[in-house]
Amino acid sequence: MTDKTHIDPVCGMTVAPDTTHRHEHEHETYLFCSAGCRTKFIDDPARFLSGEQTTEDAPPDALYTCPMHPEVEQVGPGDCPICGMALEPKVFDPDAPADDGELRDMSRRFLVATGFALPVLAIAMGDMLPGRPMSQLLGSARPWVEMALATPVVLWAAWPFFVRAVRSVKNKSPNMWTLIGLGVSVAYGYSVLATLVPERFPASFRNHGEVAVYFEASAVIVALILLGQVLELRARSQTSQAISKLLELSAKHARRIEEDGSEVDVPLDEVAVGDRLRVRPGEKIPVDGTVLEGSSHIDESMVTGEPVPVGKQQGDSVIGSTVNGTGGLVIQADHIGADTLLSRIVTMVAEAQRSRAPIQQLADRVSAIFVPTVIAVAILTFLAWSLVGPEPAMAFAMINAVAVLVIACPCALGLATPMSIMVATGKAAGLGVLFKDAEAIEVLGRVDTLVVDKTGTLTEGRPALSSVEPTNTDDATLLSLAAALERRSEHPLAEAIVAGAEARSVPRLEGEDFESVTGQGVRGRVEGRTVALGNRTMMETMGLDPSPLDDRAEALRAQGQTVMFVAVDDAVAGLLGVSDPIKTTSRDAIRALQEEGLQVVMLTGDSSTTAMTVAKELGIDEVVAGVLPDQKAAKVAELTEQGRTVAMAGDGINDAPALARAAVGIAMGTGTDIAMESAGVTLVKGDLSGIVRARKLSHMTMANIRQNLFFAFAYNAAGIPIAAGVLYPWLGILLSPMIAAAAMSLSSVSVIGNALRLRLQPV
Repeated sequence: MTDKTHIDPVCGMTVAPDTTHRHEHEHETYLFCSAGCRTKFIDDPARFLSGEQTTEDAPPDALYTCPMHPEVEQVGPGDCPICGMALEPKVFDPDAPADDGELRDMSRRFLVATGFALPVLAIAMGDMLPGRPMSQLLGSARPWVEMALATPVVLWAAWPFFVRAVRSVKNKSPNMWTLIGLGVSVAYGYSVLATLVPERFPASFRNHGEVAVYFEASAVIVALILLGQVLELRARSQTSQAISKLLELSAKHARRIEEDGSEVDVPLDEVAVGDRLRVRPGEKIPVDGTVLEGSSHIDESMVTGEPVPVGKQQGDSVIGSTVNGTGGLVIQADHIGADTLLSRIVTMVAEAQRSRAPIQQLADRVSAIFVPTVIAVAILTFLAWSLVGPEPAMAFAMINAVAVLVIACPCALGLATPMSIMVATGKAAGLGVLFKDAEAIEVLGRVDTLVVDKTGTLTEGRPALSSVEPTNTDDATLLSLAAALERRSEHPLAEAIVAGAEARSVPRLEGEDFESVTGQGVRGRVEGRTVALGNRTMMETMGLDPSPLDDRAEALRAQGQTVMFVAVDDAVAGLLGVSDPIKTTSRDAIRALQEEGLQVVMLTGDSSTTAMTVAKELGIDEVVAGVLPDQKAAKVAELTEQGRTVAMAGDGINDAPALARAAVGIAMGTGTDIAMESAGVTLVKGDLSGIVRARKLSHMTMANIRQNLFFAFAYNAAGIPIAAGVLYPWLGILLSPMIAAAAMSLSSVSVIGNALRLRLQPV
């Protein structure tokens, strides 16, 4: 065998040269990615060597699918036979190198196309500029220069578009690529004929003795389409990068306890279900498991989105990649690899991203009717003129058929949606609303159900000191003593107390003999006084009776606060309450959305008591509390199955699957990267009132797009019959390709002008 790239003949995957999965067949050594592929090949080598491989033979990580049409699957990369979009891996592989080959190819084609299209446009438009007309400078060489510049754009830069256009015809699924391929080829082909054989064109189609050419139209259309492809591919690559960032949060190693009691650090892929693992203070939990020994507080915010660490003891479940607090744990591995919660989140995000309906489906439906109709009209025009037209009949037939195709050039149709989207996204950015794509703008206006996360979405997402209630001292003294201890703690609640003390400008005291009691609280000495702060268990452990404050503590909990008892000099001295305050804008935003007819549902991982308290204050009737990320996504799917158009608003990693599963996800700009990458809309200021503005902009934009589509087709609807020559028998009027191109340009100008109106409309 020669030193070359080896391809598994069964699944099509690239195989490392040093693989042990090999088989000799007819004096040729074949390499395989796995023993399974090797076995299939041995059973029937002729089948795979003849190219009869099917998707059933390939492992899931070798399959590619269309993000718009998930039913399309094939082994290896390629283009979707329905819409022409580049296929992407069905299973996300974090260890696979980034495949940006298509992005680099389209970027290179775009740069080349732009470099040639701009001079063509300058030459074609030169007569409109002051000074000596370009046509006089170039003379009779002008069409030849334009053809020389436009040819590389059409025959090389636009080649993938023609391939997709031909494929759309073969698959009997006319789409935008059909229109683009038709429009570019007709504009270019007609211009080539006008340059090579101008003498064959009747005098009535000459302008100052010259036959008009349209090389600039074909070249500029290609450059604009390539720009759109580059932007789309960049957006898609960012989604994969976001998933990679999520996987970077996972633990890389685990400390395994062997049968003889010894401990060894091992890579995570060597951990098996049932292994006993030690988790030291401050370390990440390596896998999903159950606590066998010890107790601690686990920071699960990266999964649950809730800022308060959760106490864990023997028998409790722990989630992989969450962070252990101050206590040591021994856990049993229950779920590893792809079965862990974090891995399932990644899978759900990737699958939900592919499950969305394409924004271009309306244009595709129109194209399915429009394209065959235009072609049929052009053919009928050619036949009619060639059979009954005046001399030279064939010349008239060709010119009129070309005029029909030129006036039907999809330039305006191609601009109708992108121009409105471009203006709308720019306007939205100024309002603090970032749309990820055109689909998000389209769908947001149809939403009838809004699912909102609590922490970080309705609330600030940061615990804050809410209550200071002393029993036998003043507020400042109680808070000063508590803050002196909490400055030594790394607990989020401690940070809230310290921040609250600083905000109230209470005297700063220093503590000593600090001790953290896992699962209970902290204690030490401050200014010679014994101080303790923690839960009811800590008070009872110290021999103190907190019951006189129980009623008040329960009342604070009913307000959504986490309550801590404070003891000073062996006596319960008061209560501190910490809560996550509701954003000042949430109440008005919820009310405005409800007035628009939206049903608002709170979906949170927090406790039912706290969730109901927040919901009551905001006027939210439906609450689902205590849910994990996969349950959030399941709830969104359930609402969708009921026929609702669901938007999901959240800010954390835990919200990513639900954001992706919803018809449109709305992320808080103050949240995590994976939440923003999974969402179609990001509110930069983390302000729910941005949804109200975004919905209004969605309605305006979709109305603008429908107007643009009308402009795109109105000129065609009026011009195609004239171009076909229906007025010639009575009025002697023909629509030359030059006038047809002018009408086509006018429709484009109308589309652009109408789209720019969006910038002036108030939101």
